[in-house]
This record gives sequence, C-alpha cells and structure tokens, in this order.
Amino acid sequence: MSEEKIDKGFNEDKKITYSSSGVDIEKANDLIENIKPIAKKTQRPGADTKIGGFGGVFDLSFCDYKDPLLVSSTDGVGTKLLLAIEHNFYDNIGIDLVAMCVNDLIVQGAEPLYFLDYFATGVLSNDVATKIIESISEGCIQSNCALIGGETAEMPGLYEKKHFDLAGFSVGIVERNCLLPNKNIEEGDIIIGLPSNGLHSNGYSLVRNIIKQKNITTSLPMPNDSKKTISEVLLEPTKIYVKLILDLLKNVGGIKAISHITGGGITENLPRIFPNSEINAQINLSSWDRPEIFSWLKNLGNIDEEEILKTLNCGIGLVLIVSPNDAKNIKDYLNKIDEEFFIVGEIINNKKNISGIIFNKD
Repeated sequence: MSEEKIDKGFNEDKKITYSSSGVDIEKANDLIENIKPIAKKTQRPGADTKIGGFGGVFDLSFCDYKDPLLVSSTDGVGTKLLLAIEHNFYDNIGIDLVAMCVNDLIVQGAEPLYFLDYFATGVLSNDVATKIIESISEGCIQSNCALIGGETAEMPGLYEKKHFDLAGFSVGIVERNCLLPNKNIEEGDIIIGLPSNGLHSNGYSLVRNIIKQKNITTSLPMPNDSKKTISEVLLEPTKIYVKLILDLLKNVGGIKAISHITGGGITENLPRIFPNSEINAQINLSSWDRPEIFSWLKNLGNIDEEEILKTLNCGIGLVLIVSPNDAKNIKDYLNKIDEEFFIVGEIINNKKNISGIIFNKD
C-alpha cells in the first residue's frame, strides 16, 4: 500500500476512544443518578440497597415466613417494544415487563420481593431510558416489589439507533406448604377466569403482521371504541394480578391452582398446571365476552378460532381452579371487592385420553 493511501485511510495520530466507538459512559452515569430516586419509591422492608452497586441485596429476615421457598422468574416484553418505539410511547412498557415476571410468581402462590431489569440499546437516550425505568418502577409499586438493581447496556452495531430490548428478573417467596399448584386437582373442580385488560404482552408478531398486511393506520380510533386509538389499545399495559391474588389467598383460600394466560393462550397454558394426564378442562367460550380488540384482529386477519385461542389470551388473563365447595366463597369475595370474574369451565375426567383443552360454545 502506498504512503498516500495509508495517510488517507488511517491517521496514526487519531485516538480511538470508547465514546468515539459509540458508547457514552458519562451518559450512562447520568442515567444512574436519574434512576436512584425512581428506584427508591419501590423500597419495601428488606430492600434498601442503593442503585449503582455491583449487586442488589435483599434481607430475608424482614419476611415473616416459617418455612419459605424462593421462586424466581424472568421474562421480556417481546415485539410489543417495536410498537412502543414506533409511537414513541414508553409510559407503559415497563409495567408490561414487571407484570410478565410477577404474574408468573403469583400463580405459584409466591409474593414478589424484588425485581431487576436489563435494558440494552444501540444508542442510549436518557429521556427514553428514564421513562422506561419510571414505568418499571410503577409496575413494582403495583406489585409491592422492590427495584433493587439492573443493567443498562449500550451496544452500537447490535441494535439500531432507536431500538432496544428489555428483560426482567424477579424473585418471590412462599411458604412451602402453600406452593401452587396443588396436586389434588380433580374432576368437578370449577375454573374461574379473571379478565385481561387487552393483549397483555403476547402475540404481537401476529398483530404487527396483520397491521402491516392490511395497511392499518394505528393512529385512527379503535373501531367501536372512539375514546382510544388503535395504538393506545395495543399498548395498554399488562394487568398485574399480584395484590388481588395475595388478597384471595390470605382472606379466602381454597385455590388449588392458577394459570397465567400468556403466549400459547388458554390452549397451551392451562394444561401446564395439571398434575397428570388423567384430567382435562372443558372451557365454555360463551361464558365471557371477548374484548373488541380480539374480535377485530380475528376478523381483520381471518384468523381461525383454534389459532387465536393458542396465540392470544382472548380476554382471560388468569385462570383459577377451585373445588366446588370453595367456589362460592371465592365468588362472594370477588363480588364484595367489585372484581370482575367469569365461571369459564370445569375439570373433567380424561379417560378418553383427549389431547388439548376441550372448547365449546354452550
């Protein structure tokens, strides 16, 4: 190579830094300072760790448990993030992240204790990151879960400029003899559905494909709901069921098992809590009205009933299995606290070895 080409292609006096490579440490340090007061709002007994250390600490001696088990969960938000980025709306996405983790804890009867997040992006925007952490904090407050740490990673080349990914990690606690699901689920048990408040955080690859294929303008009003735009409905945050379920377990009891209806819908998630193949579930699809968003997507995308049931929650976010003897007390309590619910089906004998949930429309 000629000397002239060397001079034009590479300046030996030019210093290469981390910042010139696309990673701004000072900006990350500023973000940590922004996060500290946000995280402080989520503190609970046992968690008073200052953000910025090498690890978050939780003191279990503050928990009044006799024979405790720790339950852990990790999850993300999926491609719902792309809609949030497209609409520059980040106020709810952190709630989704927390919800996907703590709802998985509560179905095992565990009280969430603490939460950590992982935020990775191509180019760090402190404004965007702060909004996301604020929404994570809100999710933690809703579930009485302390935000004790996390990681912010700036990775140019791996992510596009405005793109990012989120992951969450949560740990809960439960008495050994209260761990769910119970193994005594049997024929005749009642299945109670607690409503979702939208799509939650699953099935968005399907949703985005429908929007793209049908050239939908998401800033338009949602059909049959002029109060909200399509994007507002799609970005509705996942409902957090923690306080409701802890309240039920403490004041009523009688819950044998709980299923979080996430990716896979009722079809895939309900069988996960069955103790064996000798039982199955019969679900009455006429027992609740699907929110308009599900009917709209089904018709717009010409989605088969079987497909939508195994992809989206279809309006049921959590499922409880209870014995007939305990069902009345649980229903009475839910009515007392003005919490909506549906009797969606029952546990049946599976002598015929039927694979998959049985759906009907009685």
